[in-house]
Amino acid sequence: MKKAFLLGVGAVVLFVFAQTAFAQTVLQDGTYKLEEQNYDHGYRVVFEIVVKKGKITKVNYDNINASGASKTKDAGYQTAMKKVNGLGPKEFIPRLAKNFQKVQDPAKVDVITGASHSSESFKEYAVRLVEAAQKGDTALISIDNEVSE
Repeated sequence: MKKAFLLGVGAVVLFVFAQTAFAQTVLQDGTYKLEEQNYDHGYRVVFEIVVKKGKITKVNYDNINASGASKTKDAGYQTAMKKVNGLGPKEFIPRLAKNFQKVQDPAKVDVITGASHSSESFKEYAVRLVEAAQKGDTALISIDNEVSE
């Protein structure tokens, strides 16, 4: 009876362990880039991750204008957004990147209140980059994004 019980418990533990092991993402070392093609409200996303030894070691995420300037440097945009949402790109852009590098999983990146649309697109794009890193595909991911009116 004890033997059957121990074998049953062992099988359950092995099953749970196997699921966890297979669920983990294997990332290929390299630099993976994604860019939106179109400017929305004057900006487009540029996003890059660097993977070393299977871990995301660097996350560069920004919204840039046609001159290549970051939305985080746009004082007018920062002030207007902060007035309405309580925070601006100066706060949420680096926070998203830092959180992603810390948790290593797009699904675990926190949605930032006041920047929920940006958070959701960040997570969607992070998934695309992780998928590329799983395959080792370092080709630029070009997104034909929709532009708001």
